[in-house]
Amino acid sequence: MGRFTQGFYGYAFALLVCIAGVGLFLLVTPQSRTEHIPRVQYGIDQANAVRAAPYEVVAPRQVPANWVPNSSRLTQDGGVVTWRLGFATGEREHAMVAQSDERPIAGFVNRMTNTDKPGGSRQIDGVTWEERVRPDKNQRSLVRVLPDHAVVVTGTAGWSELSALVHTLAPQPTPTPVPSASPVATTG
Repeated sequence: MGRFTQGFYGYAFALLVCIAGVGLFLLVTPQSRTEHIPRVQYGIDQANAVRAAPYEVVAPRQVPANWVPNSSRLTQDGGVVTWRLGFATGEREHAMVAQSDERPIAGFVNRMTNTDKPGGSRQIDGVTWEERVRPDKNQRSLVRVLPDHAVVVTGTAGWSELSALVHTLAPQPTPTPVPSASPVATTG
């Protein structure tokens, strides 16, 4: 036994045992070769945003083919309503729609786009969207500033995918209030 615990033979034996252990671990550990992108259901956040926002909320009429909604976050802070909806695109890049009535609007837009420099404009469905680019972060953004809020479509996706997401956006109808129940008269 002394041969296996000293010198070169000891080192070689220990190395062989470690390699065998790693090989056994890899053999019994389940490995998936398929892509897994977590999918979120954003319907509740969408409905809550429509109810809470003092502005017209937009959301995709239909998610583009092969896109996966993977994040949704609705925040209400001091009367400011912000909703962010993120997607893994068909090209497996990231795209997000962010909308808010935060003041100043320029502060919200600059934070979402990571830049305060406009780079041009683009017409999508007859509406002008401002382009912004942050090359060091591989981020492109389309911005629409309205009197009461801003909508930003941003991410690592290319212009064609961001434009496709803008094309799907539609105003969401405000829910009709549920009539309150009237007291029931009892006869006695």
